[in-house]
Amino acid sequence: MSDAPNSALTDAARLRDRLKGWALSTAFPLWWTVGADHKGGGFFETIEQSGEAKDSPRRGRVLPRQIYAFAAARDLGWTGPWRQAVEHGLSYYLDVYRKPDGLFRALVGPGGVSLDDTSALYDQAFAMFALANACAVTGRSDLREVAVSVRETLYATLKNPLGGFNESTPTDPPLHSNPHMHLFEACLAWNAIDADPKWRALADEIAELALSKFISAETGALREFFDDQWNPAPGVAGRIWEPGHQYEWAWLLLRWGKLAGRPDAIAAALRMIDLAETKGVDPERGVGMNAMLDDMTAHDAGARLWPQTERIKAGVLAAEVTGDDKWWGVAAEGAEGLLQYLRTPVPGLWRDKLKPDGAFVEEAAPASSFYHIVCAIAEMDRGVTAAG
Repeated sequence: MSDAPNSALTDAARLRDRLKGWALSTAFPLWWTVGADHKGGGFFETIEQSGEAKDSPRRGRVLPRQIYAFAAARDLGWTGPWRQAVEHGLSYYLDVYRKPDGLFRALVGPGGVSLDDTSALYDQAFAMFALANACAVTGRSDLREVAVSVRETLYATLKNPLGGFNESTPTDPPLHSNPHMHLFEACLAWNAIDADPKWRALADEIAELALSKFISAETGALREFFDDQWNPAPGVAGRIWEPGHQYEWAWLLLRWGKLAGRPDAIAAALRMIDLAETKGVDPERGVGMNAMLDDMTAHDAGARLWPQTERIKAGVLAAEVTGDDKWWGVAAEGAEGLLQYLRTPVPGLWRDKLKPDGAFVEEAAPASSFYHIVCAIAEMDRGVTAAG
């Protein structure tokens, strides 16, 4: 083992300490004291850069992300009221967002009034993911029953006969790879704590769909949009790939490849990370960009926060799976990129959008990013500890 890879691991450990310290000392306390709606229930969508939360319509995909973040806070070592935060989120989520059919609605307004009863696949995936993580830390068996109900209702209402699921209605193209990624993540989370073989079977189906349809055999790029036959969508939409999703899918396929004993999945995942590193990262800003085209030109040269967190996760697990410490360099560079977004006037907040000119968009910190940040810190903490 050379000095350079050892140095990369040392850098990753140092950056892990910085990120973990930031989360424990500032982010978790702020997003509980200010980010939670202690009067009405649930969590706010944003906190202004001044440190004040403002009420606004709340998406069904955000609240389960906050439930996950506070569930993960326990294992990260937060000594604050993580269990209270998880139960606070669950109570509001199950009471206000869950519909009579067992699925979860897309949007509610102040007072819990439904503003959009759509049950999008993306939102149901996050419901099952949050329920798995909450079940793991609270031991509540009723959460498994809710998650199984969601899964079975999806099979009954949105299952695509060619594999995977439709987004919200059986005849509503384009089909999307992205919600399947989060469904994959939810299935792996449940598979780790529940003996029900259907979780593993669905994870296997999604992995096979990714390997056979989502990922281009020519370039290794994971496509975003498809027609109703799982062919790339016509026009520009079918040419788009996102570096952030390259990393995120790669992380999941590495996990599944280990679980299933599938070296082809591991090889595909490593190729995806390589592509994102060589074509999807802007070296001047040190960040993964939003979207590319299949000719490897930038489709959107902006850089949101979340691709940086996925770069960390992919690098950590690639180093673990391969034993090649060069991947720690990917994780460390991802962490350096992420730290740019965390330099805010009020500690514990973040910027979300970095423009091509290197300036951040001035806006409130979105709660939706907390899931990405916490998951990256948790994976980095786990990987560094195991490697040490």
